[in-house]
Amino acid sequence: MKGTTGSPELGSVIVGVDGSEPARRAALWAAAEAARRDSPLRIVYAADTDGRVLYPSAESIERVCSAGYELLRETAAVVEEQHSGLHVTTEFSRSAPVPSLHRTAGPRGTVVVGNRGLGGFKNLMLGSVGLKVAAGATTPVVVVRGTDNGAETGVVLAAVRDKHDAEWARYAAREAEIRKASLRLLHVWNILESAGLAVTMLDDIEAIADEHVHHLMTVTDRIRGEFPDLNVQAEAEKSLTVAGVLVEASRHADLLVMGGRRSPGFIGPTLGRATHSLLHHAHCPVQLIPRHGLGMRVSRDGHRRMP
Repeated sequence: MKGTTGSPELGSVIVGVDGSEPARRAALWAAAEAARRDSPLRIVYAADTDGRVLYPSAESIERVCSAGYELLRETAAVVEEQHSGLHVTTEFSRSAPVPSLHRTAGPRGTVVVGNRGLGGFKNLMLGSVGLKVAAGATTPVVVVRGTDNGAETGVVLAAVRDKHDAEWARYAAREAEIRKASLRLLHVWNILESAGLAVTMLDDIEAIADEHVHHLMTVTDRIRGEFPDLNVQAEAEKSLTVAGVLVEASRHADLLVMGGRRSPGFIGPTLGRATHSLLHHAHCPVQLIPRHGLGMRVSRDGHRRMP
């Protein structure tokens, strides 16, 4: 199955490691993703030694650096053993993790992080580093969630909000394409947000539902036109909680792809309420594609252009 001429290149893969088990799983997921993309994998350890002034001695800093270099060597060895043809490089950064990962990603790379760091409630909440990486992202970010049980569903799930999501939904189509999976486009609309808190007439609700279906089909028709060999399914559901429906749907997907919010607010320019909830509670890895503004296109050479 080959991509269409206008399908976006997915770029290189960058993964952050810190010695935690979620970071180890993220590194293995990132390696498999890089292999699927036929792109390099860069493993980053950010020691943040430049930002810490409370180390008691130079020897303490040296121990931190030595541990970081050793972790990079061990992680690279593990992923190279599983993916022998993969081009793997490592980077030790003295800066903080968030700017280090964003800088390494450049204009096109995909950043991969685990769902937790070294502390906190395992398997529940997203760690502060992962949250900040996602909130300030200008390139795709994947938070590796779910259990590492090896089971694959053969489905990439994409959450579609409106007709403007066609641009980033193309990324979801490419992810499905390289997995030889099907693409499920799911639009969930909150009836209270759409119709208001006042009681509405049935005709009004039906008109609102038709409008939401129209948004979904606008995206679906474009994706089917650009990816004719891809199995694309489209579904629209109404609910009192958008995030709840998407969390449940993520049980039956290998990857959930979402677009970041268009305007600043909530938590950074990329995270809205639904995306924030999914990054914390989804049952599969979540890929967040930042929206760079209405009308922007991503070409095969990675440059953003006006249509």
